[in-house]
Amino acid sequence: MSKKLHPYVVFLPAEHKNKMLSAIFGSRAAVDILRFSLKRGVSEKIYQRELVKKLDYSNKTIIQNLKTLTELGILNEIMEKNDREGRIVWLKVYDLTDIGKWFALLLAEETELPEDEKAQILENLFRNYVKWVKDLSERLNVEKELLKRIFDEEMGY
Repeated sequence: MSKKLHPYVVFLPAEHKNKMLSAIFGSRAAVDILRFSLKRGVSEKIYQRELVKKLDYSNKTIIQNLKTLTELGILNEIMEKNDREGRIVWLKVYDLTDIGKWFALLLAEETELPEDEKAQILENLFRNYVKWVKDLSERLNVEKELLKRIFDEEMGY
């Protein structure tokens, strides 16, 4: 039986790996916040009040999950100045960090993503992977020339 597989790669900070995984996948609300960000676009702003309106959770639950996701570096919290009917209002706005985008993309179906976003993801993934391989090869004393030769072979150069 042949199954179509999608390679999922997430680079996690070693010191927070378990905490991050349990905070996201141990909470249905956190997963739904990431799904919400996917629907909006992984580079779009997420407004706290919009999450409260659209998701079926209490304000307290959403705020608690936003705080945890921010502390773990999955979301950035920004205060945005807004002029409403001559009154200045400050809104809490969030956006996904690079690692937050990777977690959100774990939940995405490939067909949900536009081609330009897929290309950007591939470039970002490749850059991060090359940095990781470079650092690991230096620690293991693997020659960069060997890695370059393997890369050239696989790319057909």
